[in-house]
Amino acid sequence: MITETVRHDKDNGEGHTEGVRRPGRWLALAALVLAVLLVAVDATVLGLATPFLSEDLKPTGTQLLWIGDVYSFVIAGLLVSMGSLGDRIGRKKLLLVGAAAFGAVSVLNAYASSPEMMIAARALLGVAGATLMPSTLALIRNLFHDPRERSLAIGIWGAMASAGAAVGPLVGGFLLGHFWWGSVFLINLPVMAVLVVIGAKLIPESKNPDPGPWDLPSVGLSLVGMIGVVYAVKELASHGPTLDVAVAALVGAGGLTWFVRRQLTLPAPLLDMRLFRNRGFSGAVLADLLTILGLAGLVFFLSQFFQLVQGRTPLEAGLAELPAALGSVTAGLLAGRVARRFPVRSVVAGGLAAVGLALAVLTALGRTTGYPLLGAALLVVGVGAGLAFTVTADVILSSVPKDQAGAASAVSETAYELGAALGIALLGSVVTGVYRGFATPPGTPSHVAAAAHDSLGGAVEAATALDPDRAAALVHAAQDAFVDGLRIAAGVGAAVLLATAVAAWFLLKGQRLGDGVEH
Repeated sequence: MITETVRHDKDNGEGHTEGVRRPGRWLALAALVLAVLLVAVDATVLGLATPFLSEDLKPTGTQLLWIGDVYSFVIAGLLVSMGSLGDRIGRKKLLLVGAAAFGAVSVLNAYASSPEMMIAARALLGVAGATLMPSTLALIRNLFHDPRERSLAIGIWGAMASAGAAVGPLVGGFLLGHFWWGSVFLINLPVMAVLVVIGAKLIPESKNPDPGPWDLPSVGLSLVGMIGVVYAVKELASHGPTLDVAVAALVGAGGLTWFVRRQLTLPAPLLDMRLFRNRGFSGAVLADLLTILGLAGLVFFLSQFFQLVQGRTPLEAGLAELPAALGSVTAGLLAGRVARRFPVRSVVAGGLAAVGLALAVLTALGRTTGYPLLGAALLVVGVGAGLAFTVTADVILSSVPKDQAGAASAVSETAYELGAALGIALLGSVVTGVYRGFATPPGTPSHVAAAAHDSLGGAVEAATALDPDRAAALVHAAQDAFVDGLRIAAGVGAAVLLATAVAAWFLLKGQRLGDGVEH
């Protein structure tokens, strides 16, 4: 039986009393994590669908990277603005609108007929995704006032995000084995429908009782600044210093600088920059950003490795990646308990170091590497990431007043999405740059060589136009180059994760879960 009231302190302006254990809060949590599942499944199935998408739409290597990361670019640019909008108009309202939009735009993704249309559809999906993610964490912050319950709720939130990574490849692999690649986006529709129906009934509305106006110039500055900086980094990694890169970097840096200065002068800013004075908050955000940066590019290409290098079916590739998701789910559920028994900095730094060491093992990756080594490395990656992400999310939420939960959640999610975008851009560009340097076998026609250098999927398809011996030589050369790039990216990722572990050890010194004062 649920205990109704622990204490009646004061009304927090959001329609409920602090200290109340709200009936139905766990059912409401179940509806919230459906939104997380929705976004996680979408991100995972794209990696599996990439070889099929490449064959059908024939994107260039650069277009393929844009298809992979424009979603994260747009989310990174809009998350802070959308988190602040949820604080103002209501987080539940924004969540439900975002879920409906996410489902509708998924249909556009499914029926994209050209690389350009696919990139545009992924960008629109990023707009919808930006409305979903800050709302989920912020609503959890306002549903659960007891620190231990909140830690468990955040653990479940993180575990469901990981479950999406597990469910996505399995469901996506089945769909890709029986239907066309667009079907992997249509699985969003039933999940969206359930979220809207259940969420409308069970999730209580919450918002900042005195939010002030939503500053549109700040929204524009945030979007321009984020996209400008990320685009500059991506293009610099891909093509080196150019005039376009310099202009994008200047515009992006100028936009972000102006955004920060404007927030410091506004009476009701989109993002209260004073939050970053809290060392625990800043350390947790930095850990999230660099961890995802180290992981994202590698994970994006791992599905291609399993399918195009080792010859697995999409379903087999999904099963091969399952240990990472299972490890993350388990660690996410146990993270709160572990972080109350051991110092927070030990849990976060230990988790990040474990991920870094696992990535370092992948620098020994080869075209014929056996699965036991890969499966063990993925399991360690999942456990380490599950511990680190869950605890840092708890630290971020417990470090701020409840009326700023949306903005703080948006900062957390922005770090995640910006890290994903930078990771795919930087590490993906490492893989692509190394890959494009391979030498095609003598006598390969120029148009076949050009297609082969665009992407590994392009090489596999182009080889079908050659005689069997020459086709096998071309595919093996392309696969070896792809694996060389993957090894270097794993080494870079390992270095980033180990450095982040050291930084987290110092920045999270003295931090404990539930330290944040209830306001």
